[in-house]
Amino acid sequence: MFKSIRWRFIIIYFLLVFIAMAIVGVYIVDQFEKYHLKTVSEQLNRIAEDYILPSVAPYDDLDEDKDKIQNIIDTWSKGFREEIFIINENFQIIATSNANFIGRNAIDILEYTLIIDAAKGDVRELDLESDSGLRTKNIVFPIVRGDNVNGILYIRDSLNDIYDTLDESKWILTQATMLALFITIVLGYLLAKSVTEPIAEVTRKASRMAKGEFEQKVDVKSDDEIGLLGAMFNELTDKLKNTLGEMSSEKSKLETILNNMADGLLAVDLKGNVIHANPKAMEILGMKAEDLENGYDAIIGAYDEDLTIKKIGKEKTSWAGSRNVSIGNSIYRGDYATFNDENKEYAGFVILLQDVTEQQKLENMRKEFVANVSHELKTPLTSIKSYTETLLEGAVEDKDVAEKFLTVIDSESDRMTRLVRDLLQLSNFDYEKVTWNKGCHDVRDLVGKAIMKMDVTARSKNMKIVFDSGTEKMERFFDHDRIEQVFLNVLANAIKYSDESTTVSVSL
Repeated sequence: MFKSIRWRFIIIYFLLVFIAMAIVGVYIVDQFEKYHLKTVSEQLNRIAEDYILPSVAPYDDLDEDKDKIQNIIDTWSKGFREEIFIINENFQIIATSNANFIGRNAIDILEYTLIIDAAKGDVRELDLESDSGLRTKNIVFPIVRGDNVNGILYIRDSLNDIYDTLDESKWILTQATMLALFITIVLGYLLAKSVTEPIAEVTRKASRMAKGEFEQKVDVKSDDEIGLLGAMFNELTDKLKNTLGEMSSEKSKLETILNNMADGLLAVDLKGNVIHANPKAMEILGMKAEDLENGYDAIIGAYDEDLTIKKIGKEKTSWAGSRNVSIGNSIYRGDYATFNDENKEYAGFVILLQDVTEQQKLENMRKEFVANVSHELKTPLTSIKSYTETLLEGAVEDKDVAEKFLTVIDSESDRMTRLVRDLLQLSNFDYEKVTWNKGCHDVRDLVGKAIMKMDVTARSKNMKIVFDSGTEKMERFFDHDRIEQVFLNVLANAIKYSDESTTVSVSL
């Protein structure tokens, strides 16, 4: 209970009032005591100096005139409560306002230190308290005759009435202090409540916000610091509400994107726990929700060990890279990169599984295409080289042979030109802009020319090409260059993959 700020306020108010009342009470009592003691002292000094001493001073021998002195004391002591003692040189009381002490030794009755000091000619004052609790103020005066101390005037007065009054004053102040403290507690409680209740309300609202209830508002009832706190709390609530709304919207957008994206996405922490997998990733990996508990390495390791955390963490210090992995009948490219926590340290990584089956097929087709192009270019080049070497070896001397060979070389050069043109046209396949030069052509003539072009290549392997062309024309509607290219490829493959000294038969 006392840990509450409300009770701390009350205790502070209580201590402030208590300390203030204590200081004021002590000061008042002290000043009251000094005032009354000073009044008594002045009264006794006035009696002594104005009345007794002037009346006793003319007497040379106090013992001889003690009766006269007693009459003086009796006269002046009427109506006064002070006790007056006249003491001779032998410290004997010769006159007093209390007849019971006449003739007795003053040292036995009165304060002897004062008597001794007065005998030396000093005026002394002292407050005393007897064993019975009687408090008195005592003042002594020397009775001087010439240069000698002729006697002593001892006056005392009771201080009990003063201290009784002081005690009563203390009790009154104590009661006033208790009443003030009680009022302080009540008022302090009310004042503290007015301060702490808004704070308590803010605390309750904040506690509800911590539990997820963000629709919290506090009533602002003042323009002071407490009111400002409430206003700032309400502003914080509004901003938090807006921020959470924006975060929720962004989260919804992100979830929609992740759930509907065409690629699979996995988020993995450094311990290998799968913290998120979108539906596409579940579909690609053929998993159910409960399978995620097996961990990332167990899931992905079934397809490719090189994509496990052990491999990635060991080989890739940057935790970023890409690798193709075969899953089922498809090929996926796994692109992975890290994400950081609030301390800018690695917290895990995400891996994106993108279906690249078609791209891989296209890549394979590209490689095959390059190989085919190389083959297509090699065939006419081989023919040109073979016929050129034959001519250089002496066939150029035979006009008919030279003309025939040069015709083949020219034809093969034209075919290479057309091949280059076809390569340029091939780039138009994607744009559906391929041009076909179709017309009516004789198939026998086309095949015969193709055989003639490959004849030198065949003879280089001691091979022979036999053509059974028939007797009738075979005109058909087709693209001459492309069909010729087909026949040349067939013949080139037949020569390439047949043993030496064999015969290649062609018939229509």
